[in-house]
Amino acid sequence: MSTFRGGIHPYEGKTISMNKPTLTVQPKGDMVFPVSQHIGAPASPIVAVGDVVLVGQKIAEATGFVSSPVISSVSGKVKAIEPRQTVDGSKVMSIIVENDEEYRTVEGFGKERDYTKLSKDEIKEIVKEAGIVGMGGAGFPTHVKLAPKEPEKIDHVIVNAAECEPYLTSDYRMLLEEPEKVIGGLKVMLSLFDGAKGVIAIEDNKPEAIKKLQELTANESNITVKVLKTKYPQGAERQIIYMVTGRKIGSDKLPADAGCIVDNVDTVIGIYNAVCLSTPLIRRIITLTGEAVREPVNVNVRIGMHYAEMVKQAGGFGVDPKKIISGGPMMGKALSTLDIPVTKTSSSLLALAKDDVADSKETACIRCGRCVAACPMQLVPTKMAAACRKGDKATFEKLHGMECYGCGSCTYVCPAKKQLTQLFVRTRSEILADRKKK
Repeated sequence: MSTFRGGIHPYEGKTISMNKPTLTVQPKGDMVFPVSQHIGAPASPIVAVGDVVLVGQKIAEATGFVSSPVISSVSGKVKAIEPRQTVDGSKVMSIIVENDEEYRTVEGFGKERDYTKLSKDEIKEIVKEAGIVGMGGAGFPTHVKLAPKEPEKIDHVIVNAAECEPYLTSDYRMLLEEPEKVIGGLKVMLSLFDGAKGVIAIEDNKPEAIKKLQELTANESNITVKVLKTKYPQGAERQIIYMVTGRKIGSDKLPADAGCIVDNVDTVIGIYNAVCLSTPLIRRIITLTGEAVREPVNVNVRIGMHYAEMVKQAGGFGVDPKKIISGGPMMGKALSTLDIPVTKTSSSLLALAKDDVADSKETACIRCGRCVAACPMQLVPTKMAAACRKGDKATFEKLHGMECYGCGSCTYVCPAKKQLTQLFVRTRSEILADRKKK
């Protein structure tokens, strides 16, 4: 089986949560809806304090093409509109709704709809109004991705089912529990691009899901299941495009430039729910896992619910966690509090019984070259790090540092425990900020 150059094989940690059915938990406390849960311009509130809202009601509207509306996941009264802390530690203007626990819905919510009777523009508008964004972590508004400048050049629509990040199993559970929605959502996407074929790309460590998908697509002439070798970061957009099509793209290109549209499993399900079931994006499937969790499981929660309440309802911690991460161990963000809301881009809450990073000490680089061998983009992290420490952004760019997407492979294999990824992510952010100023 072919694979990309570089990459690593970290401890997967998936077995502790992958074989349990998804648990649905309902919120009881106030709900917090940040108006910026996506890449692009923040949404603008269209409700006021004291307004009564329903499940499926738009409470903040998109303010530009690259923006996304926010939909209420509960019914209740708007309690406040104020800044609240989010995953990255920043405070974002948020709409706080007092949950009445009645879950009254807007008219037409959940109504079945035949996508084949809708125009392409109608489908894209439905996706936009449903508030769907990339749920693999990036949060790029999906309606923008479905409207490339040259749609006639799109020949591959890829469902990213690799889920290569350690510990995460939410996509895997959806492939087992709702595979028909994955395939249905892919069909909706294919209807937007004449001549494109659908590919479900999945790592070979998910044999049950592979078998089920192959059975369900056996009679689909336009959809294939592409089995990939298990290796991190196989699920990165550039890697998955290369493995499916053999085409390479850099940081200055979009998947559409390679004739591809790529969305992860839950995003594709979100498209199906919105277009075929008149249900906007109001929920997330989150992997609650790690050695400190009492009962690791995937939970179906409403967007806006607090992490603390989700953990409590799902069984809580068995031991006090030494480190809590939103997302996976490779690309996730460490949390200082659980008093933050679930958003569209939430994927996992990882509670670790020990903190290997905090317990380790950096030592001198021994020029072993492991970081070079591990980099999926064939970069030279040692030279990039030297440039970063000197503040030499020009050299960092000459070394193609902007091609780094922060997968963490170099940091993982470094015997000197150098925090390389953090250096690169920070330097890239500074360079992008400088470009924006100019």
